[in-house]
Amino acid sequence: MKPNIHPEYNKTTFNCACGTTWKAESTIGGEKTVEICSNCHPFFTGAGQNLVDSAGRIEKFKKRYNRA
Repeated sequence: MKPNIHPEYNKTTFNCACGTTWKAESTIGGEKTVEICSNCHPFFTGAGQNLVDSAGRIEKFKKRYNRA
């Protein structure tokens, strides 16, 4: 590998808007504020994962194929 082409990794403290804080090594260094993390994102928490049926497609399907 070529010498002196790789960035330096510094200890970085990440602060989320939800209040979670964690430390990692990054090329940024210092402190960084993020808007969303794995503790508050709906994909990881499971919040808000409801079946949204605004067009009534499920009822339409059941009616068409006579499924209870």
